[in-house]
Amino acid sequence: MYEHFFHATEADKDEILALYRSVLGTEGCVWTEQYPTMKEILFDLSRDALLGLRNDKGEIIGVISLDDDEAVKALPCWSGELEPAVEFSRLGVRGDYQNRGIAKKLFAYAMQEAKKKGFQGAHYLVCPTNERAVRAYRKLGFEKVGECEMLGHAYDCYERELSDCKCSENMI
Repeated sequence: MYEHFFHATEADKDEILALYRSVLGTEGCVWTEQYPTMKEILFDLSRDALLGLRNDKGEIIGVISLDDDEAVKALPCWSGELEPAVEFSRLGVRGDYQNRGIAKKLFAYAMQEAKKKGFQGAHYLVCPTNERAVRAYRKLGFEKVGECEMLGHAYDCYERELSDCKCSENMI
């Protein structure tokens, strides 16, 4: 299966919103009709911070954001040694492509892109009931460093160093 990584553009916004909507209600997903919305997509696009993966038909099968959220940055659990750090957010994989390693590939690509931008560390919040995601992030070298509550949901806080990241072609 041929796959192509890309930086999302304005032309991709509707397809990305449809992907976000398609995962609502899946196990471990706390997203709603109110989040994520076109507002978050446009914010990510304005910063060239929305990365994706297309299948051989050119369809978007997964996306991830290099987010810039002051509330997440301010959480006390993060290691000050890994600054500057990026937050990975809004990871979504189209339902018919789940359980095929797409999330792992998106994370590997996002880690490469974050390293190119000079980030030393990466943060990620995950709903603790999303056991599949928790296992996947641990395999990618993320370590749980704390817990928080945001927007009415409990999250586990994960972090990893990017300078030691082996974001090689065999990961993606």
